[in-house]
Amino acid sequence: MRNWYVNFEHPTTRTVDGFDTFDLTVDLVVAPDLSSWQWKDEDEYAHVRRLGIVTDTEHRAVDMARAQVLAMIEERSRPFADIAAWRSWRWDPAWPTPRLPRSKRAARSVEPTDG
Repeated sequence: MRNWYVNFEHPTTRTVDGFDTFDLTVDLVVAPDLSSWQWKDEDEYAHVRRLGIVTDTEHRAVDMARAQVLAMIEERSRPFADIAAWRSWRWDPAWPTPRLPRSKRAARSVEPTDG
């Protein structure tokens, strides 16, 4: 494992066309042994705050989430509880590739034409 990477974003939601995501631009990079960490893209986060893309309400939620993740790192809790297990985790090549059902809207938009 090179590092832990904590991405701050809205929860992903399923839509008719696929998925909606909203990255809040700020991220946290943590050493594999949890001994150190650093914030990434603070300048971008400040910029989207100035533009109003990340609202005051969202900013308060990000601040709370930042405090929560730092507490989890300090306490070695939640995803950081068993770092040895995560270090050895590997994708099983026998697992099938996940497939999502196509939406009816997407299927209509790619129907073949006579042509």
